[in-house]
Amino acid sequence: MKKRHSIQILLAVAAIFFAAAACTKDELADGDRLPEGQYPLEIARITLGVEGGEAQPWGAPATRVSENGDGTGSKFDAGDPFAVQIDGEGEVGTYTVQDDGSAEAEKPLYWSDRDEAHTVTAWYPATGGTLDLSDQQTNGLAYLLGGSGTGDYQTPVTLTFAHRLAKVRVTPSNDALDQVQSLQLYTYTQCTYEKGKVVQGTDEGWIKMKKCEYNGVTCWEANVVPDYTITKLMANGTEERTLSSAITPVAGKFYNITLDYDPGYTTTTDDQGQTIYNTDNEKGLKNLAKLVNEEWKSDINITLTADIDLSVIDWTPIGIDYNHRYTGTFNGGGHTITGLTVTGSDQYAGLFGYIDDGGTVKNVVLEDVQITSDNSSGYAGGVAGDSWGTIENCSVSGSVSGTTFAGGVVGSQWGGSITGCNSSATVKGVIFAGGIAGETNSGASLTGCYATGNVTLESNNSNSTYAGGVVGYNGGGTLTACYATGNVTGTGTGTGSCYVGGVTGDNASGTLTACYHATGDVTGASGSTGGVAGRNFKGLPYSGIITACYWNGTVTDGNGIGYDMVGNGGTTQVTDGNWTDAMKAMNTALSGTGWQYVSGSGGEPLTLEKQ
Repeated sequence: MKKRHSIQILLAVAAIFFAAAACTKDELADGDRLPEGQYPLEIARITLGVEGGEAQPWGAPATRVSENGDGTGSKFDAGDPFAVQIDGEGEVGTYTVQDDGSAEAEKPLYWSDRDEAHTVTAWYPATGGTLDLSDQQTNGLAYLLGGSGTGDYQTPVTLTFAHRLAKVRVTPSNDALDQVQSLQLYTYTQCTYEKGKVVQGTDEGWIKMKKCEYNGVTCWEANVVPDYTITKLMANGTEERTLSSAITPVAGKFYNITLDYDPGYTTTTDDQGQTIYNTDNEKGLKNLAKLVNEEWKSDINITLTADIDLSVIDWTPIGIDYNHRYTGTFNGGGHTITGLTVTGSDQYAGLFGYIDDGGTVKNVVLEDVQITSDNSSGYAGGVAGDSWGTIENCSVSGSVSGTTFAGGVVGSQWGGSITGCNSSATVKGVIFAGGIAGETNSGASLTGCYATGNVTLESNNSNSTYAGGVVGYNGGGTLTACYATGNVTGTGTGTGSCYVGGVTGDNASGTLTACYHATGDVTGASGSTGGVAGRNFKGLPYSGIITACYWNGTVTDGNGIGYDMVGNGGTTQVTDGNWTDAMKAMNTALSGTGWQYVSGSGGEPLTLEKQ
């Protein structure tokens, strides 16, 4: 007997003819009664009535048990049994389809009188019970049919069957097809049935759909219990999708859902008429990176609408190189991105690779980043490898390592600004390493930023190298109200000078105002290591300026500035653990910026708040 999974769709009539009766019609008993067991029920043919309505009919006509090659109907196969009953009472007969298309009675029925127009009912499966629809991918499509016809002892019966389940077919578009390995529908996974009718649907859950191919078109199908409103499907066992329009299937109807490619993001328009790309998942964020990196849409505006876990995918930074510099606005919405990992030889490594002038990244928390670049000219940072734009209200934890520029937030910041950002990431570099930025240059500003992770620089070349609790090398930038609390260490086998500072390794023609290094050791070469700056450089046309800056902890040589080419500088060592004055100076410097530090015990600032 064919298993139920051998079902196809057929648009042709399946005719089944039975052997001639054992006796003739004129051998009648007395009165209206017929000789018992002498006049068998004859079935002329079997067909399926076409259902009308909003949904497409399921087969026109068709019967049960295998879907044909073009997916338009169904037919009985050899070995399929169905049950028959006269007038809905009495004995039930069973007939089985044969290889040649005829039917053989396993348990035949007989006419008992000469009355006209008896109603004959039939059903498949031939018995009642519970129908399992949960795994039609493995077990094949589930079927339930009921049929009826009229006849008498002289008239063969035509049985017209109807599907008691509904068919749902999902057809992926060309763009979506390669992304789909399996599909499931959320509906009843079982039903009880009797005489070809659904008694009750039970056990809401996911039905695995059967993969089919008709005329070169790939689709997924499942036969479902009627009257349950279907609102969602799931691809590949993990990607749940809400239908754009719910369907409430009707028995005998066929429903086709076109599954378009889901990029994982949507678009909206803001009050200024700008298009915003919104995403709440890792797939969407990765596809938005592709828009920037592969389709040259470097100015798109991106908004996160939920927390995202990037630990499950390989990440390619947004704005992968100089030719794809990001110039849009990325708004994290205060959400958290977890598990960002970039390893290898990317020149620009981070959530973003290269942020250009005009680009903005704000309001995002990066947890457990692992950023590593072994590129000989690499830029590595939690938020961005290289930035010429605006970074605001961002937080980073994890680790960052690079061979040239390495920073907790950015590897290098040229121009632009970093405001209200913090990092607890450990930072390791070879030439430029800083808790917030490996380098700030060309008028870049850092305002109200703090770093609590350790910074380590291991020089291995003849270049001068720079390590700072906040910034490794401040080349003409402005640092205002920034602080660090981690250890800052500069070592290595390189022959060049190594400048190590609690705030910055080198304040090269830059400005430090109300910054400090609160705790932790600052360790480096004698004469180029300081609690605030390893060197306060005098250059042309400007000289390094340090005002109202504080330091504490163990510092090589015990100085606020290791090598001060300008003068004494404005550094003060805090020896009593009271940071009240430092915090006041910082908040004074932040006046008008919209940011203020909130004090903890002893006046030490612990957090930065936007006012």
